[in-house]
Amino acid sequence: MNPEIALDKTAQLPAGFSVRPGRLEDIQICFELFNADSLYMTGAVDCNDPNLILNDWKDPKFSMDKSTRLVFDPAGKLAGYIEVWDTNNPPVHPWIWCCVHPDYHASNLPDFLYEWAEARAAQSEDRVPAGARFAPRTGFPIQYARRRELVEARGWVYKRSYYRMETVFDGAPEVPPAPQGIIIRPYNPETEFETVVQTFIDSFRDHYGFVVRPLEEELSNYRHHFLGDPLYDPSLWFVAMDGDQMAGICICRSEDYEKTDFGFVNELGVRREWRKRGLGTLLLKTSFAEFHRRGQRGAALGVDASSLTGALQIYERAGMSPARQFDNFEKELRAGEELSTQTL
Repeated sequence: MNPEIALDKTAQLPAGFSVRPGRLEDIQICFELFNADSLYMTGAVDCNDPNLILNDWKDPKFSMDKSTRLVFDPAGKLAGYIEVWDTNNPPVHPWIWCCVHPDYHASNLPDFLYEWAEARAAQSEDRVPAGARFAPRTGFPIQYARRRELVEARGWVYKRSYYRMETVFDGAPEVPPAPQGIIIRPYNPETEFETVVQTFIDSFRDHYGFVVRPLEEELSNYRHHFLGDPLYDPSLWFVAMDGDQMAGICICRSEDYEKTDFGFVNELGVRREWRKRGLGTLLLKTSFAEFHRRGQRGAALGVDASSLTGALQIYERAGMSPARQFDNFEKELRAGEELSTQTL
């Protein structure tokens, strides 16, 4: 496909607007746009640290020139942003994320941005194995009713909802006793990094939408996005050990991406052989206790509202409740065999 993506004539920019690829030096104006949009629609910031966004942009597999577009209004103010992530191998479900300034929610700017992004995502199809289904995905908080109308008019179909879960600590969280033979401790970054990542793969292959990719690619992704996190702290990467076998992981950061007085659980997974023994709850409560010890007021995480492994129920029993809902949509561009996990 021609790398110069032709935009549909029905989705042209408003008069006087301009568009260009993003650059690293755009971080501050993008950070402000993302939070202005999120605060207007949900009452919460999208992110509290621009360095987190910058780290994403610096992913060696991601090209801002090819995969981002910024739109400016006639006064030169950033009005909209869109990005396409097709860095997974194979890229069967490129991810599209769109942000528009509240002043332009009612304009045709979101349509323009999605027109470009869909064409950009379609460029990934030649990297998808023959016979495999190819369907870009997108998502946004449930409050974006106008956005939902737009994407559904463009042929997108609602697939699933996700919750941001929160809990506020009322005293020191109680940690249940570990099952016989199980030890919970921080991981050893010198010797256990690869084992943690393999445990993530083994645990999350049972999660809806997960696509198993080569270990080396997952290791590279973890090195950049987790070890490269400005708040990476190996003492907050908890592992459940059964002898010399790693049964589960709980990867945390000391500050939530939104609320600096909350801790955040990035990933919590238990290998299939060790499920239904309370390890998920044990790992979660261990993280809560450590957050509280460090002076945090509460904790947050994200979860599939229809989790195949029952994760939502584990979090609810631990005292967490949904704070916001994020809805995901798909647009099938090629029928075929679905390579991502759908059921157990």
